[in-house]
Amino acid sequence: MSSRRRRLAERRKACGLNQEGFAEAVGVDRSTVQRWEGGKNDPQPWQRPRIAKVLAVTSAELDALLVPDAYASPASRNSWIANNSPDDDDEFEALELARRVSASDVGRETLGRLEFAFDDLAMKYPVSPPQDLLRRVRKHSSYVARLMDARMTLAEQRRLYVVGGWFQLLGATLHIDLHQDNAATARLQTAATLAQHAEHREIEAWCYETDAWRVLTEGDYKRALELSLIAQNLAPVGTSAAIQATAQEGRARARLGEEQETYAAIERVRRMSAGMVPGKGTEHHYQYDPSKALAYTATTLAWVGDPAAEGYARQVIAKLAPADDVEKWPRRVASANIDLALALLGSDQLDEACDAAQRAILSGRIVPSNHWRALEVVKAVESRQLPEASDLREAYQGLNALPRGK
Repeated sequence: MSSRRRRLAERRKACGLNQEGFAEAVGVDRSTVQRWEGGKNDPQPWQRPRIAKVLAVTSAELDALLVPDAYASPASRNSWIANNSPDDDDEFEALELARRVSASDVGRETLGRLEFAFDDLAMKYPVSPPQDLLRRVRKHSSYVARLMDARMTLAEQRRLYVVGGWFQLLGATLHIDLHQDNAATARLQTAATLAQHAEHREIEAWCYETDAWRVLTEGDYKRALELSLIAQNLAPVGTSAAIQATAQEGRARARLGEEQETYAAIERVRRMSAGMVPGKGTEHHYQYDPSKALAYTATTLAWVGDPAAEGYARQVIAKLAPADDVEKWPRRVASANIDLALALLGSDQLDEACDAAQRAILSGRIVPSNHWRALEVVKAVESRQLPEASDLREAYQGLNALPRGK
């Protein structure tokens, strides 16, 4: 056993614990404890509070237990057994702790680049194939994971946890778009864990809101409502997560046929979003802005069967797709065309409804998680036995034949 870790073992023994008992109390296996005490590995940052609690020491005292003997006097090694070290030893330990706290292998520039990369990916989300973005998210997430073992300040550690949480959240969203449920669940859980460690309630709220959207697309409207309400309780007041979770509530209530509550949610979204000034660009997926309110209102009203959905859908299309080039459409335009088709079917404007649905399906902007919305329109057209039904069904089948995310 190296002299560097002998003091950690001595403290464990002083607490009456063998390696197996210590490992069980901390939540690791015995081999991990052996590596700690043998000087092969340091405990991870999230393990240290538990270790300190089990050993009945403060975080500063635990750091001193892990300091090589070259930085601590013999008297300080038994400071928890007999506190008789001279003042200059206390001073030296304090200086060493300060040095360790300020030492960093990460740096502000690295963190800034990661944060910029996340914002860039979040702004590309509306117009990029999910599988393309997912490749980049995976690379950045792997890099964040490697940095977790590096030396860093507490402030840098929190920033790393936050940006890591954002990458995991975006990755989960992309997995949902691609119908990769197991991967989505794992990333959502990881994002929530990082958010909790960083005490970042907005990311945690986004995790619940994202899961609400997933179960909504699967037809579990009651669960979607529950998750959206949890997200609202977690989200800091006035944040994009709070607004988006409220919009999700409105959509879930529309599907449940709760008209009065649906309109109340729409009004709350309108009030909350009216005064927002986008700080990261209007296309940033996690930045709410009034133009998004139009799109969500169109969908919610279409689902509740309100003819006003037509006007909102037309506004979204006019604002985001002034040209007829579907290759440049953001996803919200494809969604708005589906909303428009549903509204027009409700008012018996059948030809234009079929045309809007056809444009949406052929745009290539409908991700797999939204295929069910296109199918809803196809079935509605078929139920009316319209002549366009066969063409629309053929287009829909072509949509499902495309590679995921196209």
